[in-house]
Amino acid sequence: MLLRARRAVAFSAAVVAVTLAAAACGGTTKDSTDNASAGPASSASANPDAALKEGLKIAFLPKQVNNPYFTVADKGGEKAVTEFKGTYKEVGPSDASASSQVTYINTLTQQGQNGICISANDANAIVPALTQARQRGVKVVTYDSDAAVAGRDAFVNQANPEDLGRSEVQLLAKQIGEKGKIAILSATPNATNQNTWIEFMKDELKKYPGMQLVKVAYGNDDDQKSFQETQGLLQAYPDLKGIISPTTVGIAAAARYLSSSPYKGKVQLTGLGTPNQMRQYVKDGTVKQFELWDPAKLGYLCAYTAAALSSGQITGKEGEKFKAGELGEYTIGKDGAILLGPPQVFESTNIDQFNF
Repeated sequence: MLLRARRAVAFSAAVVAVTLAAAACGGTTKDSTDNASAGPASSASANPDAALKEGLKIAFLPKQVNNPYFTVADKGGEKAVTEFKGTYKEVGPSDASASSQVTYINTLTQQGQNGICISANDANAIVPALTQARQRGVKVVTYDSDAAVAGRDAFVNQANPEDLGRSEVQLLAKQIGEKGKIAILSATPNATNQNTWIEFMKDELKKYPGMQLVKVAYGNDDDQKSFQETQGLLQAYPDLKGIISPTTVGIAAAARYLSSSPYKGKVQLTGLGTPNQMRQYVKDGTVKQFELWDPAKLGYLCAYTAAALSSGQITGKEGEKFKAGELGEYTIGKDGAILLGPPQVFESTNIDQFNF
């Protein structure tokens, strides 16, 4: 099991929802500088007493730039980069296909970024490009969705995958009385985080013999396709009792469909979503409970991890410690993984306490 982080000070980020218009040919870019020199060579060993360098160039490469979840996460990264006086950049594709990130990785490498924070659309497709980046001295940190270990220096894990997968089933089981047919509305078939959670969901379902998983559908983290997949699930299984959607795009689209359909109140929906996008569906009774970590904290921690690597404070080995600004001290776990912390369950009694 991953080592849990110790937090020195609570981190609060109020993030304004921003709609990103993705360019037709290759996504969008937000950058405070267009010229970057080659990154430094990697340190042979960690020096926890080394100062955090100023002027580091840290780039964020989310699965897709027009995804509200990653808008929030990357804003957290930008806050961190500003704190340690670095240069922040965000680039990314407008779709979440397996190979869509490779060109961006190559470009960032050529630009000499010191660190790349990336949420992988595919665990393996991007590894050759990431390997070339690391050979050029770029520190690679995955967040939200991991790449193969060979392709990165560290992974900022939003939650223990086993705890998360099992808790999703437990939330839904409570809502449907542990009986009935259920479905999963995931992101892409190759999303490593989604697939890991789903495997734990399937294992957890063994504890609930009255619940039957009839299908895993894929909305490709696209709002309209996720909406259509929800519609298709209910047409194919009119007696469906519940849906788990462990993706912020999917759960919002599914809630939108259910809220204006005859299935509202009859089909329970849970999964991973942000409070701001799900608030109306909790208040109108479409959704009872869902959960998520704070994505702004996830991006914030990823940026500080990249900075600590670039400054030689850590190398990504298990047991190394570093400080991540307002979040306090973190310890690197097995295979270079860093655990953000436990997720938050949102419901009608507390949802107005959160703004992200």
